[in-house]
Amino acid sequence: MPELRILPVGYLRLTGLGLTLLAGCQLRAEEGKGPSLPAKTVVAASAAVPAAVAAPDSLALTPVLPVAGVSGPLQQAIRRLHADLGPAAAELRPEVLAQACVGYLTLYRAARIERAGLLAVADMDLPNTTPRLWVLDLKKRKVLHRSLVAHGRGSGKRRARRFSNARKSACTSLGFYRTAGTYEGIHGYSRRLNGLDPGQNSNAYDRYVVLHAASYAAAKYVQQHGQLGYSRGCPALPPEQFKAIIGTVQTGSLLLISGPGLQSRWLDGAAAARQFARQGWN
Repeated sequence: MPELRILPVGYLRLTGLGLTLLAGCQLRAEEGKGPSLPAKTVVAASAAVPAAVAAPDSLALTPVLPVAGVSGPLQQAIRRLHADLGPAAAELRPEVLAQACVGYLTLYRAARIERAGLLAVADMDLPNTTPRLWVLDLKKRKVLHRSLVAHGRGSGKRRARRFSNARKSACTSLGFYRTAGTYEGIHGYSRRLNGLDPGQNSNAYDRYVVLHAASYAAAKYVQQHGQLGYSRGCPALPPEQFKAIIGTVQTGSLLLISGPGLQSRWLDGAAAARQFARQGWN
């Protein structure tokens, strides 16, 4: 008989053979309609889930390299934007904001996103005890929302250190995302995400990586446990903020999930500079 271990899971579903473990953020919406039980700790065979070797959790941030090819006028515009966003964006690193702005301009020029002037950015290199998601109005130079956001269980502890596009990895995926439609799923009101970076987040839609609420993504959870809990790869949001955030990043908006190792064809500084010279943030 295999050794038994206690494993936390997001939820359970009854089947003819008993209880079946289901992956929280990776469950398809249509599968959530069957009978379910509340989240709890269950006993599972250790042979079924290999134990991961945890590395020491460092809080030292990883340097972000400048985006190549960004013109002087665009660099100045991004610096002015960061300054105008004020104290609410003080912890949004300028280099990460530059990544997000370049991607926004490049993707808008390529007609891969439709919502002009709206940009959401999550810096997953920051510890999950820090509100590390910002939703920005580029035209009004205003922070619309700032919140905590959880990363995937496979990505690390307080900081996300490992990223994967693979199914069942339980990892956060880096890259640019286009927001899609909303639905009522196992986590309630949720918004779908389309990954725009092949090899980095292109499986997000099939993995059901979505914006949704989670009690483990709240400040109260940090007060009780010293850090946020983990998703199965979704950028999970605090229950008190998720509706407002999901309502703001309507279909066709851009979300960047940044972190160590981010690579993207959309980080094209020259194309972004041409778009900015033509239309600004519009």
